[in-house]
Amino acid sequence: MRFLVFALLFLVSATLIAQQDSLPPVKEIDSLVKTDSIAKKNPIDAKKPMFRIPETRIEEKDSVFITDYKIISYYGDTTIVDTTLTIRKEYKYNYIRKDDFELMPFSNIGQPYNVLGRIFSKNTLYPQLGAVAKHYNYFEIEDINYYNVPTPMTELMFKTTLEQGQLLDALLTFNFTERLNVSLAYKGFRSLGKYRFDQAQSGNFRTSFVYVNKKGNYNMRGHITAQDIEAEENGGLLNREQFEDTTTDDFTDRSRIDLRYTNANNRILGKRYFLDHQLKLFGRKKDSTEIKPTALAVGHEFSYETKFYDFTQAAQNDAFGSEPFVTPIEDRARLKTMFNKGFVKFSNKTLGDIKGWASLYNYNYFFNSVLITDQGTIQNQLKGEEIAVGGSYLNNFGRLVLKGDVNYNLTGDLGGSFFNASADYKINDNYSIYGGIHISSRMPNFNFLLYQSDYRNFNWQNSDAFEEQQTQSIHFGVNLKKWGHLRAEYSALDSYTYFESIATQEQIDNAQETAFVKPFQQTETINHLRVKYENDIKWRRWTLTNTVLYQEVTQDKQVLNLPQLVTRNSLYFSKDIFKKAMYLQTGVTFKYFTSYNMNAYNPLLGEFYIQNREELGGYPLLDLFINAKVRQTRIYLKAEHLNSIFSEPNYYSAPNYPYRDFVIRFGLVWNFFS
Repeated sequence: MRFLVFALLFLVSATLIAQQDSLPPVKEIDSLVKTDSIAKKNPIDAKKPMFRIPETRIEEKDSVFITDYKIISYYGDTTIVDTTLTIRKEYKYNYIRKDDFELMPFSNIGQPYNVLGRIFSKNTLYPQLGAVAKHYNYFEIEDINYYNVPTPMTELMFKTTLEQGQLLDALLTFNFTERLNVSLAYKGFRSLGKYRFDQAQSGNFRTSFVYVNKKGNYNMRGHITAQDIEAEENGGLLNREQFEDTTTDDFTDRSRIDLRYTNANNRILGKRYFLDHQLKLFGRKKDSTEIKPTALAVGHEFSYETKFYDFTQAAQNDAFGSEPFVTPIEDRARLKTMFNKGFVKFSNKTLGDIKGWASLYNYNYFFNSVLITDQGTIQNQLKGEEIAVGGSYLNNFGRLVLKGDVNYNLTGDLGGSFFNASADYKINDNYSIYGGIHISSRMPNFNFLLYQSDYRNFNWQNSDAFEEQQTQSIHFGVNLKKWGHLRAEYSALDSYTYFESIATQEQIDNAQETAFVKPFQQTETINHLRVKYENDIKWRRWTLTNTVLYQEVTQDKQVLNLPQLVTRNSLYFSKDIFKKAMYLQTGVTFKYFTSYNMNAYNPLLGEFYIQNREELGGYPLLDLFINAKVRQTRIYLKAEHLNSIFSEPNYYSAPNYPYRDFVIRFGLVWNFFS
């Protein structure tokens, strides 16, 4: 098999070398570069959306450059299409297309990720549906990009999966006129997996548009998403000795291993409509030399989303409890939300950007019927509205950038208040420092507050008993061009909410631990410290890229379990070959995290819950990769978990859920410019 993959890589490479570039190679710049000069000096805070549209007047050009193809994020940051090959691209070339350094994947693609690191200064304003373990491939509002391109552009991302499946993410963006750009994207995926009853599949459709009127004083953007993420659930290993046995070859074929159940599935389905538009009342630039005229604008942001989470099982299983209300099991939690925000924004060269807003949030979280038990009545619905006001500030004082935003809930039961303030200071071109504080409060996710299931043990209502979660964080960072990037964050958590099993030892021995998982809230304060360091050490054509995360948790009861140390080190060689027709990057990546009480997984809730019975982890993950770039095509070949061939099979992603064995995977990312 491995020789077939290498042969395929050689044939594809030869074909790509012969292709003609679809863009004139006249620009030396071909990397991720900020195109907005203001954005270079004023990095937009993640909690402060700002919508910038590039200049609408497009001059006639004889040539089109790579820098003319622009990507605009939800927060207004503008970047150009990036066709380079870097180690950071290697880290993001995965199922979720994000760096998964602080995540631990399960054996199959598309299954949950256990968490190795936490950041508490990035909270959502309102509670979410829940089933957090199933949302890593779900595109939120902040994940949708908008485009401004002179000609149609296509990006295709392909990667093999595990047994009978592929992953394909296709994007097409084009301009109807100079002022209207549209994008269409679909991410489709299916993987059977090495174990039985472990199949996962998903489909994520996205379309977005950007419009600017002829005068340039009105702009509008929006998107529509339709997403379906589903997977079979097998409950993990029934007998760990089968997986850990090294004396025989009986279970090296993982499809022979016995699993806890064979008839369960869960699913996330969601649809969303989003619109953001803004009218500038006055303050257009008179000419290109004017840096920042005094301006006043009004705007409106709207979103409507429907989402549900399903758990189905063909027959009862003791892993979730005996004597269910009905069989087969068909649990469904639904959430409908609508958000409206009106804002006024004033901009001035001296005063900076000042923005004020008022918002209305409507929610309806519900199940089919009211449940009446001996312990009391469990309602079937949480419904209401939240009214909030807030504002933000951004100003640039030369090397110093100040940012802040605040949101306060006037009415409603869910909370949704926060305060952020930060400062960035650029000492020179090689050194910069930054710091900030974060204070927020909101109710836990909806599935903590109310849940109903056909299994008797999974029915509760805590909407009156649980309090708002409180978070206070302070962070500090240093960027050193030669020595790397260091960031430290300290967080204090009050009323922290979590899931935990209250099963007895006898019930655990009978494989019934997941049947007694309940939501709880910690009354004492939890303190969390994290320090993350990243740097690159280069010598000739060799580079050593290091990422190290250190965490310390102090708590009266052990409810926040994280590894103390997580490290990833990549040693690789880079060189132009075939008379610079191909750029080659090859090396190894070593990842390790210290052993700790790793969270366990509950498929019925789609959530992880704490367990303090056993420590897992403390094993290395070694990957060998060979990546290449030919014009606008990046080719990826990786041998994952190479050391599993000769190491002990003690590698778990969660209790009873093994990490994947050695596998070779191939794929590419290809950009077309018309």
